[in-house]
Amino acid sequence: MLAGCLQFKPEFCDVNANISKIRGLLKDKKFDLMVMPELANSGYLFSTVDELKKASEEIPGGPFCSALIEIAAAFDAYIVSGICERAGDSYYNSSILVSPDGKIELYRKTHLFYDEKKWFSPGDTGFDVYEINSPDFGRVKLGIMVCFDWIFPESARTLALKGAQIICHPSNLVLQYCQKAMFTRAVENRVFTITANRTGTDSNGGKELRFTGESVIVDPKGNYLFRGSDSGDECAIVNIDPALALDKHATELNDVFLDRRTELYSL
Repeated sequence: MLAGCLQFKPEFCDVNANISKIRGLLKDKKFDLMVMPELANSGYLFSTVDELKKASEEIPGGPFCSALIEIAAAFDAYIVSGICERAGDSYYNSSILVSPDGKIELYRKTHLFYDEKKWFSPGDTGFDVYEINSPDFGRVKLGIMVCFDWIFPESARTLALKGAQIICHPSNLVLQYCQKAMFTRAVENRVFTITANRTGTDSNGGKELRFTGESVIVDPKGNYLFRGSDSGDECAIVNIDPALALDKHATELNDVFLDRRTELYSL
């Protein structure tokens, strides 16, 4: 299975520019699954509700959704991307899974980071697992978490316990240690993780944020199959075998799921 991540700097409140950038980075590529950054349609650093309203769109009828539906169909591939979602009077930091047939699945970020709490409603979808399939790679289960969700082990563990073989992780990372921590999330759950991070700096409303890039793809044994630069636009595609994530053995005698002593855990 050809799985990849797209790393770039979204232009703030300019969905058409971001669609064009995505199309350019994907040109002439071949992939089965592509993961894009958090809030890939909008940029990140909001300072007013008017900006949020301008940058957001309803799902599935907005221009960014429509573009990803076209791209997924053209490439006969699945796309996971962060999106600034408007739903009635509420706004969500969301991600969508777009299928080649145009179907869209929605995840809303569970754990909001810092000033996101000023602009977005907490996600209400919970952590679901979706089945994707193709004659080329068969049936594969994937889950989605967004950026700061990574710091809560329950996020990845819930997806893994529900059967996710690949955890797609659209991100706008500003802290320095997520890329290292994804080793642990992959190993403790014996899954593939794909973290698609953005790059660049956003300055707005007297604030500035620098994003760390360094998108990573990690396999169930903690091997880094890809590690991006800290600043460049990149499209990385690696060949993976999702079936490896079905084997939960850490050793011959240890299964990381079957060995859990849930009767002794207080959560």
